[in-house]
Amino acid sequence: MSTAPSRRFGRGLVTATLLLVVGFLMVPIGLTFVGSFAGEWSGVFPSEFVTLQNWREVLGLADTIGSQRSMGWDTLFTVGGYTLAVPSELLFSVGLALGGVLINLVVGVPIAYGVARYDFRGDEWLNAISVLPLVPGVILGVAFLRAYPNLSGTSFGLIVGYSLLKAPFMVMAVRSEFESMPLRRLEESARSLGASWPRTFLTVIVPNARSGIVSGAIICWTLAAAEFNFSYIVWAKGTQPLALFLQRHISNSSFTKAAAAVSMFFCIIVAITVLLQQVGSRGFDARS
Repeated sequence: MSTAPSRRFGRGLVTATLLLVVGFLMVPIGLTFVGSFAGEWSGVFPSEFVTLQNWREVLGLADTIGSQRSMGWDTLFTVGGYTLAVPSELLFSVGLALGGVLINLVVGVPIAYGVARYDFRGDEWLNAISVLPLVPGVILGVAFLRAYPNLSGTSFGLIVGYSLLKAPFMVMAVRSEFESMPLRRLEESARSLGASWPRTFLTVIVPNARSGIVSGAIICWTLAAAEFNFSYIVWAKGTQPLALFLQRHISNSSFTKAAAAVSMFFCIIVAITVLLQQVGSRGFDARS
């Protein structure tokens, strides 16, 4: 009995296609990371390997001039002649993005639950409004300046803007998770055991949806940390968000130094993603 060609070659073809796509996407990242350790890259291949000078300049551990200013450092405290300093722009951007994610969790998860769990009049409108901010950052930035001028240029304004821009991704990711769960049966079981509705939601529903919640948090944080258009319009002065830091180096630095700045961002994204995935794999319990 002959085997159909799709059965004989299908799996191999899919695997080869997947490897080709992944390789195509990873090559630019790999070249950028390699270039960050090169002293010069003016031809086809980099030269003067291996140097940490590009990373030192980007991290502010070596002197730079003018528009090529690197990441600033703030002193936390000094004890016994030893000073603990932190990269201000890096921590500032991480904090902004995490603040936006926190708002997305507090607001987006209940909205996703309500849309997935209940059929009510106007639920389609609520679903449409929840994904309405899915617009380019430049559009929301201009609207934000007009609607909330007092928040423009402030850290809180950036956090609120990031949360508005990325809220649709949180709602859609968590809603899909809720829709795959037997919500009514879980609620009835918990309530029959004497749990209140808030306790049921926080200790039964939310932990069971952790996969979608963590996925939404990773997407929201990654996109918020790299949000340039909104940051460029709303940010005024002071410590710059990471997206503007990257833009400054890409526009005004050599390729090797820009590669170090971009590689640093990749490392941050990987670290935060792994951290959030670890939280999701171990589970969490939000108790009232």
